[in-house]
Amino acid sequence: MQYSLTAGGKRLRPALVLETARACSAGATPAAKPDSALAAAVAIELVHTFSLVHDDLPAMDDDDLRRGRPTNHKVYGEAMAILAGDAMIALAFEVLATDADPAVAPALVRELAHATGPAGMIGGQVLDIDGQHLALSFDGLKQIHAMKTGALLTASCRMGALSGGASSQTLEAVTAFGRHLGLAFQIIDDVLDVTSTPAELGKATGKDKDRGKNTYPQLLGLDESIRAATEQLELALRAINDLGPAANGLRAIARFVVERTK
Repeated sequence: MQYSLTAGGKRLRPALVLETARACSAGATPAAKPDSALAAAVAIELVHTFSLVHDDLPAMDDDDLRRGRPTNHKVYGEAMAILAGDAMIALAFEVLATDADPAVAPALVRELAHATGPAGMIGGQVLDIDGQHLALSFDGLKQIHAMKTGALLTASCRMGALSGGASSQTLEAVTAFGRHLGLAFQIIDDVLDVTSTPAELGKATGKDKDRGKNTYPQLLGLDESIRAATEQLELALRAINDLGPAANGLRAIARFVVERTK
């Protein structure tokens, strides 16, 4: 577990939790309790890392490299990698139940469970596997990635908002932000799989085409994919316009997602 959790990475999801909590707590009454946001940040990184460990397994993507290091199963074997991933899911919910404010812990558990399960990330992975070597429509591809990638990113924002004592209107705004950001992230991820090297990304590149996966560059072309990601960035920023300067951290993260090179 420690091998994969301490391997680095962007820490995008926990950063979204903490920055959304910061933005929402600026005007919240009563004042937000920071322990809830920290617990949510840890929990969502545990779930994300579990997904990477399992995605890398031979039964899934069969990858040898993750975050610039050999994948978990290459170091510890497939059985231990499966168990490490399973344990990270359990620990994520233990952290929420133990460390989050009891007033918001049930809502945080519900958000993370929904985003992780059949209606979220895992369901999206199912659709992604079923869609290999099939010609999907643009809407079909968006549905896969709204679940596989976007669900956890959106949940990061929602969990941060709940931790920060957000109003229902603000929760709706950061939800829209997360959905647009999730799509932008996946489009750029697909672009980088085509344009970057393994040394730059810390993982194998060019693998999507080899596995018959549907990608945005494949459907739209590179230039149109970048334009689509930029459009999603603009929509994400527009969604949180009313949060004012308190959301500048979120704006910086959103721009990073689209401008990143790895």
